[in-house]
Amino acid sequence: MNNSQLYKGSLSLIILKLLEENKRMYGYEITQKVKEQTNGEVVINEGALYPSLHKLEAEGLLTVSIEHVGNRPRKYYALTEKGEAETVNRLEELTDFVKHMQLLLNPKLSLG
Repeated sequence: MNNSQLYKGSLSLIILKLLEENKRMYGYEITQKVKEQTNGEVVINEGALYPSLHKLEAEGLLTVSIEHVGNRPRKYYALTEKGEAETVNRLEELTDFVKHMQLLLNPKLSLG
């Protein structure tokens, strides 16, 4: 991911939202989906992704299953029920945050 602290602080939510939409994904697939959806503007590196995935798993928001693809094991991540609820909560918080930031950064918009 680029050096922006905004993106770094949003990585967990990005992961949760992708898993909400796609049901289950493996790490490389997550990185490629983010890159694709942002036209290459946001790149998540493994050094940021896997600690976030492990933290979300430790919080009980993700489950992990391992499947063998060819000769290699592949870890798939999916939301737990708690993860589904937390995704909704975090998205609502982000929506409120963005709305308040828009009011602060563009005060003329709030007068209309």
